[in-house]
Amino acid sequence: MRRKTRQVKVKDLIIGGGFPVSVQTMWKEPLTLPVEKVYERIKKFAALGCDLLRIAVPKINDAEYVGHIAESSELPVIADIHFDYKIALRCMDFPVAKIRINPGNIGGVRKVEEVIKKAMDHRIPLRIGVNSGSLPVSLRNEKDTAAAMVKAAENELEILDRSGFKDVVFSLKSSEIETTVRATALFSEKYDFPLHLGVTEAGPLLQGTVKNTIALTKLLEAGIGDTIRISLSDSPENEIIVGTYILLSLHLKKKGITLISCPMCSRSVFNVRGFVSRIEEKLLAMEKDLTIAVMGCPVNGPGEAKKADLGITGSGNYAVIFRKGAIIKKAAIIDAPELFLREIERL
Repeated sequence: MRRKTRQVKVKDLIIGGGFPVSVQTMWKEPLTLPVEKVYERIKKFAALGCDLLRIAVPKINDAEYVGHIAESSELPVIADIHFDYKIALRCMDFPVAKIRINPGNIGGVRKVEEVIKKAMDHRIPLRIGVNSGSLPVSLRNEKDTAAAMVKAAENELEILDRSGFKDVVFSLKSSEIETTVRATALFSEKYDFPLHLGVTEAGPLLQGTVKNTIALTKLLEAGIGDTIRISLSDSPENEIIVGTYILLSLHLKKKGITLISCPMCSRSVFNVRGFVSRIEEKLLAMEKDLTIAVMGCPVNGPGEAKKADLGITGSGNYAVIFRKGAIIKKAAIIDAPELFLREIERL
């Protein structure tokens, strides 16, 4: 049972209020690419299942560039601000969908109040993003890091309450799994604001995937969390893919392809790994409830994958394509990928 939270509208997307858990990623390229190239990449993000795109705005002169992206982006664009509250103010001169500020480095009460006032005037929601590694100076030496993170969020909440501003999402992130989980759970027990989940600075693809999966599973299974970002020292595409698979595996995403593939062994006569890499993004872009199986030998498929809507496996010098366990086509290994993709399109 998901925790009941208030709704925050981010452009056309609603975070919280029982709406589906959304997937975010972050732009990782320098803010110098032609805007048209950025739009092409954003379109790919959206096809993979991304719902929101966050862009760091390190300098005030970058605000206009990010603002131009926000004007025609297929995804709502969140401006991520650290250190200089004036960058947040400038970003709100453009149609950004949300502003993220870090209470540990954005400045004192007056600066936060100015950001809140302009956000209210422009009806732009905020995310208060608390990170354990950049807590306010007064909280950095606390022994209980999770409790200190909650306190940092509550300090900002006091300012928000005085302003009467409610369109706010909170996040409480650490590079440590248990600190992230405990801080988020503590905040969730006390407040009904939507929560953005993630393990910050989680590491490269494999380590980061493991850390995020453990932390997010604990929280999501407890009904906590309204939007997620998988922090990886890797591509935005892989962040989106991991996030999407977590939601699919926890049955928190209603539509999507479930991909079954065998781990391969010395019996394998079919390059499962290479084949999956060719079709995975196409599968993620499908808005259908399907189970697709890619197997390496006759032991695993079609026998062990007989429930799949469509599957493929190796058999000697051939590959066989099967549907619900019944073989429908047989082809030379070299021709199999194209035939399989055509069968997927028919589905």
